[in-house]
Amino acid sequence: MTLENHTGYKHILFELRGCPSDLLDNEEFIRLCLYSAAKKAKSELINVSAHKFDPQGVTGLAMLADSHISIHTWPEKNLAMCDIFTCGVDATPMEAVEYLCKQFQSKDLTYSHHERI
Repeated sequence: MTLENHTGYKHILFELRGCPSDLLDNEEFIRLCLYSAAKKAKSELINVSAHKFDPQGVTGLAMLADSHISIHTWPEKNLAMCDIFTCGVDATPMEAVEYLCKQFQSKDLTYSHHERI
């Protein structure tokens, strides 16, 4: 069964590996990616927030009317751990996953999708 055949609440957990460390450590870049990913998921964006850690790493969150998108980065490991949870019937979270994979120049994407009730 593909994600597009699911109905109800969609939750995708995914890892972006092999990403350039400068992208993973760029708070503004991550904010912009979250904004655009919400649009790709066909979700209504409520707010985007991010925090840059010292010495490195960023956590970003997009609050959506139908749930959230989160990104947690480890530049030293060229890794971002992410999730997208949507409740809208018309939401397309996998499009947001593919968008983020491309933007972060990930060399390896792994994901799992779950139907939440």
